[in-house]
Amino acid sequence: MLGAAITIVGLLISWVVWRRRGAAAGLRGVAWSLVPLAAGLLGLMATVWRAVADIVGILAGLLFNPMVWGGVAVAALAAVLFLVSGVMRAKGKGVRPARGGGEPKRGKKAAEGGAAPGLEGGGATQDPAAQAAGGARGKKAKAGGDDDMGDIEDLLRKHGIE
Repeated sequence: MLGAAITIVGLLISWVVWRRRGAAAGLRGVAWSLVPLAAGLLGLMATVWRAVADIVGILAGLLFNPMVWGGVAVAALAAVLFLVSGVMRAKGKGVRPARGGGEPKRGKKAAEGGAAPGLEGGGATQDPAAQAAGGARGKKAKAGGDDDMGDIEDLLRKHGIE
């Protein structure tokens, strides 16, 4: 009985839609209007009614529960913090270098054309004489004229890294 009543109301609305928006929209409305009648004839209307009533009851219980709204507020706060951290990371703010000093610092030797620690085989653990020898090797490699290395060196020089 309920399925038939819903179908009649749906068919009346579909007729109005057909007149205003055309045959395609009207036929779609007729199709949706026939679903409650089919559910009633199949004996599914009571099951559908119970399912709808249960879903409405659950949603109403969630809507008026302050614990749920507290959870929504915490989830929103977490989302905002995640987005803010992404923006900060993209701008490079609030990011600490890795332990152990991070990038090698450019000192007087790097500005004069010597090898920076960690580049060209030298390391921070070498003594100054070994670092000077590494810088001399780098200058000899430039004089040697390896085309691939020359391109890389030009690119590094362009960006201020020698």
